[in-house]
Amino acid sequence: MRTVTTTPFGARPVTACLMEHQRIARAESEVSEVDKWSILDALSLITSEIGINDRTLNVLRVLLSFHPERMLQNNASLIVFASNNAICDRCQGMPESTLRRHLANLVDAGLILRHDSPNGKRYARRGSGGQITRAFGFDLRPLLARAMEIQERAAQETVRQERISLLREDISLMLRDAVKFVLYVQEQGLNYDALDDRARLARRTLRRKLTEDQLTAVKSDLSALLDEIHESLGVEKPKGNVTEIESKTEEVSGSDVQNERHYQRSEKEPADKTPPPLGLVVEACPDIHPYLDQLRGWNDFIEAMCRVAPMTGIDARTWGDACRVMGPENAAATVAAIVQRIETIAKPGAYLRSLTKKAGEDDFSPLPLLTGMLRKAA
Repeated sequence: MRTVTTTPFGARPVTACLMEHQRIARAESEVSEVDKWSILDALSLITSEIGINDRTLNVLRVLLSFHPERMLQNNASLIVFASNNAICDRCQGMPESTLRRHLANLVDAGLILRHDSPNGKRYARRGSGGQITRAFGFDLRPLLARAMEIQERAAQETVRQERISLLREDISLMLRDAVKFVLYVQEQGLNYDALDDRARLARRTLRRKLTEDQLTAVKSDLSALLDEIHESLGVEKPKGNVTEIESKTEEVSGSDVQNERHYQRSEKEPADKTPPPLGLVVEACPDIHPYLDQLRGWNDFIEAMCRVAPMTGIDARTWGDACRVMGPENAAATVAAIVQRIETIAKPGAYLRSLTKKAGEDDFSPLPLLTGMLRKAA
């Protein structure tokens, strides 16, 4: 089906932004097809980044529901020509004025394009065999053309959210250490009001929705506060991660009743997220070297695998689940192993989902996989 219009109907003007969106949509797509619901899931992770909200995304969901096929494919009709009334009905009776605003937001974000008829109405013409030969309405092709970009950005956002989650977790544990230490010294009759005020301020700050940079600053302040507390008490600062430090805090601050409580091991411990050595990953997976522009550490490697994952058919949701269950480092290492063995893996996305499930059951770690690959290569 050939597109015959690029300018909007009525008073809507042609803009440089509109022309750029049309250029992207007309360019050769990096993928021949994409699951429309997978793209919608990826967009849900980056709505604020691309300038839309959840209600606008829901309108896009409804537009996608009018497209009869699950896959958005090259050389297929991707124009939705449903009327405003039909769209409003599927949006649970959304007012038409509100619908028009959300549709304009989708156009401005470059997620859909308008292909307006001579009179501005949406309709389709069909050939003698019933096939659509020409349609006027909203073109979904930008979603196909930008599929790789959207999935990469969603994957990067998943990693960012995981970092923020870990930061907030670290801060919560450090804050508990600080508060309990302050209570301990106060019980000894010492005046630690200044340190107590700083701990309370950190706790109030944590109630707000903070950026990653702000959380990093809070963690740094709490680390300095704990250093002062340990120094003033003459206690050597525990070495190791936050969890190890927290366990030592219990020994100092717990009351006799608290100390009588014993640790009960659950049937399943959480999955071990200790990452394999980065050097081992890079050595075992030489096929990923062209994708590593620079490699200063795990962050660079994870960002590279964020870009690579969609190229193998791994969608944003699958990548996000892997990062959450395995940890971003192990998820990236697993994707690298998949790339190295891509010729033997029929469905990389399904394979990663299977490994993620096993990791959640403490039945998978990328380290044995990578060392096995090294032995085989040798």
